[in-house]
Amino acid sequence: GTPLDASLQAGTGSTDVIVGAYYYRAVSENFNVFVNGQFQSAVAHKQNQPGNDFRPGNSATFGAGVRYEANPNWIPQLQLNLYHKSPDQGALADTTDTVGTVAYLSPGLTVQLVQKLDAYGVVQVPIYSNLDGYQLFPRWTATVGLSYAF
Repeated sequence: GTPLDASLQAGTGSTDVIVGAYYYRAVSENFNVFVNGQFQSAVAHKQNQPGNDFRPGNSATFGAGVRYEANPNWIPQLQLNLYHKSPDQGALADTTDTVGTVAYLSPGLTVQLVQKLDAYGVVQVPIYSNLDGYQLFPRWTATVGLSYAF
C-alpha cells in the first residue's frame, strides 16, 4: 500500500529536452575515431505542487572511441563512455540516492551479414563509479542488434 519512490511511479513523467552531438573522422587508412555527447533536462513535470513535487535530475553522457575498418565484413571498436546524473529534486525526490558518475569501457563488433544488413554487439563494463547512497548498478551490460542501410 505504500507508494514506491516517485521516480518509479506511473504518472510522474516529465517532458525533457535532449540535445546531442556526434563527430566522426578517419585518422588513417584503417582507423577512425568518433566522439558523442548528450545532455537531458526536464523542462516540464507533472508533479509540480508545493510539498508534492518531483523533478528528475539532469543527465549528461559523453563517449569517445576508435574503429578498425581494414575489413568491411567485420569492424571491431573500443569506446569509453562517461555518464553523470544530477540528483532528483522536489519534496518527493530521493535526493541522496539518485546522483552519480560512472565510466564504462565498451568493446564491440559489427559484422556484415549481407549487403546493407549488419549485426552488432557491444559489451559495457564499468571501470569507475562514484554513486551516492544506495543504487542498483550492473556488473556489465550487453547490447545486440541489426542495422539495415537504405
